[in-house]
Amino acid sequence: MEPMEPDEENGRASAAVVWASLGAAGVFEALTVLETQDETVRAASPWQDDPYDVVVSLTQFTVPMLALVIALRLLAWRAPGGADRARQTVRAVGAMTTLVGLTLATEWAAVVARTPSSLEGTWIRVLIGGLAVGSVLTAAVAVPLVRESRRRGASRGRRHDWLDDALYLCQRTPVLRHRVGPEAAVWVRRRAMTVFAVLSTLAALAATGAQAIGEGWTDPLLTAWFLIVAATSYLAFCVISNAVAGFIARPPRTRPRRVAEASMVAGCVAISVATAFRDALWPVFGTGPLTSVPAMAGLTLGAGLATSAVTAALLLVRLPHTLSGARRGYDAEAARLRRPGTHRWKA
Repeated sequence: MEPMEPDEENGRASAAVVWASLGAAGVFEALTVLETQDETVRAASPWQDDPYDVVVSLTQFTVPMLALVIALRLLAWRAPGGADRARQTVRAVGAMTTLVGLTLATEWAAVVARTPSSLEGTWIRVLIGGLAVGSVLTAAVAVPLVRESRRRGASRGRRHDWLDDALYLCQRTPVLRHRVGPEAAVWVRRRAMTVFAVLSTLAALAATGAQAIGEGWTDPLLTAWFLIVAATSYLAFCVISNAVAGFIARPPRTRPRRVAEASMVAGCVAISVATAFRDALWPVFGTGPLTSVPAMAGLTLGAGLATSAVTAALLLVRLPHTLSGARRGYDAEAARLRRPGTHRWKA
């Protein structure tokens, strides 16, 4: 038997880490669905209220999104561009595992905040036991994941992104072989923010519909507010995860557009944070309990708009040249990815 080549051996090691992380994420997702969708279990959950519930609700959708695209990329694991693929996939798995870890930490914080007498009951014990199992599994996969990430290092002249693998798989699917070509990837790269916005809106519509039906909402303003909060949360997730994992190598953009995008993401994150801590923030701006939907919408969305404005001002005033230089290397990679004939596949 011939010894394996170093690249092949490293690729198998990376794939093993990825599969182990997907398994741990699958356990986390199964427990999260149980504790959020079953009424009896949810009523006993120590983290059913905000700010804990905002974190759990967000990761309930974002973790399986990341897991799905990671699993699909494993189908093209032996395609050209293995070094970039392994590096980017490990980074994506790192982002997914970080989300899981932050959620587990949030749930532990909810448990610690409870009084001992309020932690009695069968379902509470089951949930805490599941939390302990999920924490152990996540810690177990985090160690080899960090080791693999350090071994892979930073990107050095990336030439392949996730869209290339999508095209690679399409070229090997009879139905899609003649329908999806390199021009589709160019279109997506040029309109990445539009794609992110559409995907975020669709996910938010699904989440809002499920929430409205499950809770029996009849107030259109409450439904619209929840839709905006969900859509902005998912949009921030798409943009940040793309920056981490390099799903789409975007073409060069003007500095004002980059400032606008960064400010928008900051505002989206602020909306989620203000939603999670709205009860704690409300005494600064109003009196009494926060029960009015217009007041809640004004507080959370106003926080997002204010954060966006402040972020834009800081970027324009304090970083007049850094933004342009910081993007030069990444934009050059995107330009290489967009050149016709850069990526060809054999039938």
